[in-house]
Amino acid sequence: MTSPTKGIQNEHWTEIIEPKTSVFDLKLKDVWRYRDLLMLLVRRDFVATYKQTILGPIWFFLQPILTTITYVIIFANIAQISTDGLPPVLFYLAGTTMWNYFSECLNRTATVFKDNAAVFGKVYFPRLVMPLSIVLSNLVKLGIQMILFIAFWIFYLTKSGSNIHPNSTIALLPALILLMGGLGLGFGMIISALTTKYRDLVFLLTFGIQLLMYATPVIYPLSKIGPKYKWLILSNPMTSIIETFRYSFLGSGTFSWAYLGYSAAFTLVVLAFGTVIFNKVEKSFMDTV
Repeated sequence: MTSPTKGIQNEHWTEIIEPKTSVFDLKLKDVWRYRDLLMLLVRRDFVATYKQTILGPIWFFLQPILTTITYVIIFANIAQISTDGLPPVLFYLAGTTMWNYFSECLNRTATVFKDNAAVFGKVYFPRLVMPLSIVLSNLVKLGIQMILFIAFWIFYLTKSGSNIHPNSTIALLPALILLMGGLGLGFGMIISALTTKYRDLVFLLTFGIQLLMYATPVIYPLSKIGPKYKWLILSNPMTSIIETFRYSFLGSGTFSWAYLGYSAAFTLVVLAFGTVIFNKVEKSFMDTV
């Protein structure tokens, strides 16, 4: 006769509830096991956002077009800010396409605990799945906006006198997208962990992201920044990402392996720190949300 203790030891459980786990136990294996849920959440985010809108996914095209037109009128025509000899439409569209992906990842990840408190309180799944689904679902939006950028890029590329010189660093595009997603995810998880106790940070988030955009060469080229402030702009890890993107497709911009390496190292540190903080807070956030 098999003893009850031995029978329990031989059983295989899908979930094990433990009294304490290390803050560095990120349970990445659980995230992989719940990859089907991750894909379902990605689909839900994409469908739910535009399901009840009149234009639907067309907004993905309209948003960067309207933003670019505004920048062209205000910054290129009225303020006369240089675009390094590039067509203003293409210059601003390149910056907004990349910036939109980063800001969307950061904005939505930063409120993931507050937005999904009802779900988190009812069913178990690795909480890290939720912010990851946000980053992945925004890739769909980025892909659509990249199609728009490529369309304008091809138009100006075939137009004489457009001063566009693409080069082999275009191959770095997947790495640039990965860095932006990592930065948005890392910063978003840190802010999300803080907003469970300090709700005021939610009100500062939109304003802070807007200020950060002006500290990034989205509406101006890095080459026009004087040495007094250039180091400050370069300390922003998004600077080298956007400058590399412009350099790759347009042939104008600042490209440096050192600057890009700094952005990569910064992303890894923020992502690791954000994941650890997120993992720590998700165990007790229901008590404060």
